[in-house]
Amino acid sequence: MKLVISPAKTLDFESSPVTNISSKPIFLAHSQRLINTLQALSQAEVASLMKLSDKLAALNVARFGSWETPFTPNNAKQALLAFKGDVYTGLNAEQFSEDDFTFAQEHLRILSGLYGVLKPLDLIQPYRLEMGTKLSNSEGKNLYEFWGELLTNTLNEEFKDDSQPVLVNLASNEYFKAIQPKNLNASIITPIFKDWKNGQYKIISFYAKKARGLMAAYIIQNRLNEPEQIKAFNLDGYYFSKEQSKDDQWVFLRDHA
Repeated sequence: MKLVISPAKTLDFESSPVTNISSKPIFLAHSQRLINTLQALSQAEVASLMKLSDKLAALNVARFGSWETPFTPNNAKQALLAFKGDVYTGLNAEQFSEDDFTFAQEHLRILSGLYGVLKPLDLIQPYRLEMGTKLSNSEGKNLYEFWGELLTNTLNEEFKDDSQPVLVNLASNEYFKAIQPKNLNASIITPIFKDWKNGQYKIISFYAKKARGLMAAYIIQNRLNEPEQIKAFNLDGYYFSKEQSKDDQWVFLRDHA
């Protein structure tokens, strides 16, 4: 069983990592091609492409300009510790033990517009490039065409020795469709988190994102390997709803946010 999550726009490259163990992204050569394309854009073009303010556009132009290989602990940081935001607040990887990181390295994958797919301890340098960005590149008009079947094939390769492969989708729609779910050789389970508000259960983005991170941490820290074990998830007041769930969409409800 493997999990996928999305990256985050917010980054932390200031604080020291809580583990010295690291690995290298497998698609750095592809990342370099994207960086070369991005480096050719003006600040105004970056602002328009990514719908950024002048200040954020300038920051990311500087990031693209300073991107360099090889990646080392001196110029890069492990992805799981560099990304911040709601999902990563729920994950709270800063509290992971070495055994937690080992399990995460085996079972968790982070999808990325620039890096393709990352293991938690893969080193990354600061960037912003959302998967939905319509960046014209050598393979087509956007990043979905750039990555093509690569991410799907990578996950299928990881699943090849599993008798009953399962992927737990904790990523956003924008990122999950980059792995071409119809071509994935695994059963897919998509947990959905709903909170009670104004007389009904509904998906509230902020809470749902944090819950995805909470569930990822729950699976990692409890070393879960069977999908049915996920139904016991009960952090922050969530509980599994058999009534609202169907097939591959497993619904978790919370009565009080």
